[in-house]
Amino acid sequence: MTDLKDGLSSKSLLRTTGAVVLVLLLTHVCGGQLQRTPPKVVVMLGDDTVLPCQLEPPTNAVQMTIEWGRNDLNPRFVYVWHDGRELLTDQNEAYTGRASLDINKLKQGDISLRLSTVKVSDNGTYRCYLPKQSQEYFIDLVVGAVSSPTISLAGLDKSISAVVLECESKGWYPEPEVLWLDGEGNLLSAGPTETVRGPDDLYTVSSRVTVEKRHSNSFTCRVQQNKTNQTRETHIHIPDDFFMSPYSSTHAITIGLVVGIVLILLVVFFLWKWRKTIINEGEKNNSEGNKTEVQVVTEGERERETLMTETEQVEDLNERKEEKKHLRKSELQKKEEEAEIEVERLKKELETKTTEFIEKQVWLQKLREENQRMKILEESQSERSRDAPSHSSFPPWRIISTQKLQEQQRRTQSLEQELQTKKEEVEGKQKEIQQLQDQKQRQQTELQRLNQELEEKNKQLERNQTAAEREEERLKSQTKQSAGRVSEPQSSQVKSSSSVSQSSTIIVDEIDPEGKYIRLRNLSSEDQPLGGWSIYVEVDNRKPIIYTFDYLRLRAKETVTIWASDSGVKDSYPTDLVWSGQKSLGHGNQTVVTVFSSSGQEVTMRTFTAKHGS
Repeated sequence: MTDLKDGLSSKSLLRTTGAVVLVLLLTHVCGGQLQRTPPKVVVMLGDDTVLPCQLEPPTNAVQMTIEWGRNDLNPRFVYVWHDGRELLTDQNEAYTGRASLDINKLKQGDISLRLSTVKVSDNGTYRCYLPKQSQEYFIDLVVGAVSSPTISLAGLDKSISAVVLECESKGWYPEPEVLWLDGEGNLLSAGPTETVRGPDDLYTVSSRVTVEKRHSNSFTCRVQQNKTNQTRETHIHIPDDFFMSPYSSTHAITIGLVVGIVLILLVVFFLWKWRKTIINEGEKNNSEGNKTEVQVVTEGERERETLMTETEQVEDLNERKEEKKHLRKSELQKKEEEAEIEVERLKKELETKTTEFIEKQVWLQKLREENQRMKILEESQSERSRDAPSHSSFPPWRIISTQKLQEQQRRTQSLEQELQTKKEEVEGKQKEIQQLQDQKQRQQTELQRLNQELEEKNKQLERNQTAAEREEERLKSQTKQSAGRVSEPQSSQVKSSSSVSQSSTIIVDEIDPEGKYIRLRNLSSEDQPLGGWSIYVEVDNRKPIIYTFDYLRLRAKETVTIWASDSGVKDSYPTDLVWSGQKSLGHGNQTVVTVFSSSGQEVTMRTFTAKHGS
């Protein structure tokens, strides 16, 4: 019988390296086999972790049924592997796209569960279960979150010459405890710890302590969590000046009042001196005042001109963008009108050719009837010619004269020649009709192509209109932000610029210069479904080729490469996909790759320009 064992490693650290695995060396009975108690896996919030489970002895588990679950969930399934593939029907929604098994490790009997981007709600006991073998294994996952505390001066207690300190730390899980220490590491008696649990299930703790003057005047606030073995602390040094006795405080106030009175007398003296100087030099001060006023006015005008210049630049940029948008719309509308005119012309030409074809068919029918009539006449003349010699035995009044017979023969020859001519005309007309039929077929094919091209242009026009609307919204936003930069402080400018520079999480990571592949990358920390998304590849302004994803979930921080069918690469879902029937993605001086979502909105675009040697 195949047994289960944990595959824990001792190399994990804290947040910088992933999960911390703590194995409690106790034993319990599981599925009839003596096993160790569930190990405890500690992982920091937002990190990835592995819940270990190993078949003993190592056995290929690819075709087995493996269930990972939590009994406190509904549905309880975290991840199910059955007969060589994953079953996601009854999977709990909280683990969608975050739970997986390593297919390569399954062959060695490693059925460990990988969880990505761990959440607080992932905290609990997990069960690894093999239904056919009746084997199960339990693992405790402890999710932790930490942050450094901050110390602030909350007040002064003058009655005992003491200082009140407050320590606060946010974003902890599970709930931590707060300790105060002096410079020698001794615990200080502090007030009760205040704990607040936020909507994100993270804890904020705060504590106050009243301290008196000591040898070092150094104090430490320590926040620790025993379950996750996490500790954060902050130190502060209080100067001696803060520990003042009531007497010294009153003495300092008295000295301050005396100094203040002396300063007031000095100010009064200098004001009197200054007034006297102004009376004696009034004219000089007036001229200097006028000069100062002119300078102020000049600086104000210069500032207004600067503001007007920036505003005009923003308006000019907006007008250029608007003109570019109108030009693009008019160009697309012109192409659409030209296509419609070409379609109408071909329709009329097709109708004309169809009419000519019908007329030729009628004429051919007449020729066939004439040909039949000539054949009957020829047969009649032949019979007369055969009967002519026998008339010599008839009475004289029954004999046909030689002259009439020759005339009849000439008429027969003439009819034979006319019949031959008609036959040639019929054959010529048949060839002409065949050519017309071929031409009609070509025109119908051309008409279908133009209709398809018209539909493509209409779709392109809709996409361009959508892009133009987005561009217009972006320009409006940029105009508002530019106008805001004129009047708002510098900090507002930095924030506005940062918001404009945000980009999509799906990017075109690489374009092959030879047209063999295109690579997309997911910059987000979450998986991105690409079902119904499309890739438009346009080379040197030629008609774009389009690739549409039937179904694909691009994992976080991963890439997917779309290969041409002649690249020699085989389909390897989900990292490498082969574009069936597309021998090359095209290459030229400039390649533009645009990605559209399933709703038709542009997600990202990248342009590749070929570099030619000198």
